[in-house]
Amino acid sequence: MSWGVRHLLALLIGFCLDLLLGDPHWAPHPVRAIGSLISALEKGLRGLFPKSPGGELAGGAVLVALTLAIPTALTAALLWVCGQVSPWLALGAESVLSYQLLAAKSLADESRKVYEALKAGDLPGARRAVSMIVGRDTACLDEAGVARAAVETVAENASDGVIAPLLFLAIGGAPLGMFYKAANTMDSMVGYQNDKYLYFGRAAAKFDDILNFFPARIAGVLLCLGSTAAGYDGKNAWRVFKRDRKNHKSPNSAHTEAACAGALQLRLAGPNYYFGRLVEKPYIGDDQRPIEPLDILRSGRILYAAAFFALLLFCGVPLLILLFPS
Repeated sequence: MSWGVRHLLALLIGFCLDLLLGDPHWAPHPVRAIGSLISALEKGLRGLFPKSPGGELAGGAVLVALTLAIPTALTAALLWVCGQVSPWLALGAESVLSYQLLAAKSLADESRKVYEALKAGDLPGARRAVSMIVGRDTACLDEAGVARAAVETVAENASDGVIAPLLFLAIGGAPLGMFYKAANTMDSMVGYQNDKYLYFGRAAAKFDDILNFFPARIAGVLLCLGSTAAGYDGKNAWRVFKRDRKNHKSPNSAHTEAACAGALQLRLAGPNYYFGRLVEKPYIGDDQRPIEPLDILRSGRILYAAAFFALLLFCGVPLLILLFPS
């Protein structure tokens, strides 16, 4: 079994495991380990480098280098050791790692909890559920605001939680997938433009922007295709995607949100409170109809459809070429 066939088969198996099992919260998870590593490195590096803009920039750059190198090297070493024992053991290990780096089912499941609470008329419960998957303040959101927050997080995380990991896993197997997930986790922990991370987190934020440049745009196109396959307004998804995909301070965040907003004929984004401060953001999409709780489930269907297109494009086609070259 060649390396290329093995890691593509592992990706296929991992994708199926994710659809079946999601993310069991009781089980050890590499992303949680990466988060612990980042916290430990941040504490050590802040003590090592001067508390000045230059010192924090340097410390943040070292954080990026170590956070990327350690999980990637450990993953490659683990797979090499498994391969020395048996190629089937290596396939099994890489399949489990690929599964743990994908988040389609967990994203759909966590957003469904928000829908179930709204459906039951439990607005406080819906606020608590959505607070687990978004960064904005949720205590004062009304039903529409909660539903909008859930739809937005499904759309935005379609890229960095599903499509981008699929792409990196397909290109370089679990080591490159771990490299991507380390960068993404680092950005989510330190990539803020606040007093604490303005300098220390800058390298992590910039690197994540670069790493996600192409995946975010590919994900936006796949969500347009997925919206058509799922029975929603694919033509409007494409129109809004082309028009509003840059309506965000981040160069990558609005692509999938624009596609989802167009598919569901909704207006997303706009001003929101973060850590008690109002942050003005441009709107994405058109206010063609009021948002409703069912839109949370609709966004999940679009996510799944786009994920299947990504699997076919990144894994299915290359695997067929490798297995049947003539």
